[in-house]
Amino acid sequence: MSAVLDHHDAHGHDDHHDHHAPTGWRRWVYATNHKDIGTLYLLFAFTMLMVGGVLALLIRAELFQPGLQLVNPELFNQLTTMHGLIMVFGAIMPAFVGFANWMIPLQIGASDMAFARMNNFSFWLMIPAAIMLVASFFMPGGAPAAGWTLYAPLTLQMGPSMDAGIFAMHILGASSIMGSINIIVTILNMRAPGMTLMKMPMFCWTWLITAYLLIAVMPVLAGAITMTLTDRHFGTSFFNPAGGGDPVMYQHIFWFFGHPEVYIMILPAFGIVSQVVPAFARKKLFGYASMVYATGSIAILSFVVWAHHMFTTGMPVTGQLFFMYSTMLIAVPTGVKIFNWIATMWKGSMTFETPMLWAVGFIFVFTIGGFTGLILSVAPIDIQMQDTYYVVAHFHYVLVAGSLFAMFSGIYYWLPKWTGVMYSETRGKIHFWWSMISFNITFFPMHFLGLAGMPRRYADYPMQFADFNAIASVGAFGFGLAQVYFFLAVVVPAMRGKGEKAPQNPWEGAVGLEWEVPSPAPFHTFENPPKLDATATKVIG
Repeated sequence: MSAVLDHHDAHGHDDHHDHHAPTGWRRWVYATNHKDIGTLYLLFAFTMLMVGGVLALLIRAELFQPGLQLVNPELFNQLTTMHGLIMVFGAIMPAFVGFANWMIPLQIGASDMAFARMNNFSFWLMIPAAIMLVASFFMPGGAPAAGWTLYAPLTLQMGPSMDAGIFAMHILGASSIMGSINIIVTILNMRAPGMTLMKMPMFCWTWLITAYLLIAVMPVLAGAITMTLTDRHFGTSFFNPAGGGDPVMYQHIFWFFGHPEVYIMILPAFGIVSQVVPAFARKKLFGYASMVYATGSIAILSFVVWAHHMFTTGMPVTGQLFFMYSTMLIAVPTGVKIFNWIATMWKGSMTFETPMLWAVGFIFVFTIGGFTGLILSVAPIDIQMQDTYYVVAHFHYVLVAGSLFAMFSGIYYWLPKWTGVMYSETRGKIHFWWSMISFNITFFPMHFLGLAGMPRRYADYPMQFADFNAIASVGAFGFGLAQVYFFLAVVVPAMRGKGEKAPQNPWEGAVGLEWEVPSPAPFHTFENPPKLDATATKVIG
């Protein structure tokens, strides 16, 4: 335990605060402590992951063989739409905000997040929004079935559930913006003395940039869905051709939000991997400054590539060329990151504990997803691949093998710090290999389905697509079961405190302020800013 914390104990600060810390349900409902709120976010995200996963398995069960098995095409479209919305806005984004809440104050030596009550509010806003999204299945006409992108003119023809969906998206957007403001102010104003921006952990950097992206693009989504709402109820014609509107304008507005959004979902993942790889290679991160600049350039470029989602909308050739080249260009900073991680591992004293397995697995599978994205950036190829299972395979490789795998890496890496107990290495490795193999069995065949011309969002298909679809469905059920195993075999024992007690720093190569506090991290940490050494990773004293 560092001298700074001993100093606190001597003055009884912690006792004084813990005396007033609420217990029972009040501790969670009124939570203003960044660790409690981080835990709430992570549990909420996992719950939504399970809900979205059930919808995915219903989709795959329907597609197991040709013909209509379980659901009619209308319900099938509701399932695909809600699966996308729940996974993006209910699982991936809140999980990363949970990581940010837990780790940013610990990594920069801050006592808490800047706006503790707003932090509580931004979490609790998500609950009614999630309930509204899921409840839309039980409204007249069923859930929204316009695809997760909510394209007009379909959205103008949906039942009342569409309005509930729009309202839920507004609330989730407000939550994201509040969370982002909190993260920016915390990082810019509350770093321990001596921690300059260029000495911050990469995870803090990626989240700082992500938070700016969120603040820039969430209002754009809010604008698009509000225009949809006024088209539906107030007689406007933004997207209705009958009144002089244009459905393609919706796509432009949506993807101006949507493309930075995909980087919002991957940049924090890059941050986690940039923490884990150096720890298990027992080397400093190779090219720290280039990683920071690469993250910044990805963020800036993400605003000028949106129309590569729209090559089939009748865009002029000049427009196609611009978006094609700018999309290829964004592969450069991403490639810089991948080369830097490989260079960090090069000649390192590597060990493959579970967090490192997930991180290396992430680099491998995310790179495949990146290459398929590069292929889709070529306009003539994309025109063939548009709306086929090739696109589904591509974005699941970057969102599942990208965001989700990086999250698992982070969970295993920081779980000893969060809970104070070590997870079972054997169970962690079972979870990794089970997930990795079943993931590839699920999504790799989809590349071939797409190349053969199978369109996405169809509830039925001709016989020639049957074999690959059957393989994908089997893999999907395996992947879903792996996550249930993870919860029962890893998360539940850790939350109950079962397992050997975790040392302050269980990883030989891990550096950073979070490893300077005891495990589990005390309710209040860094009440007085820590005094840092020259590298800003250790406490002096």
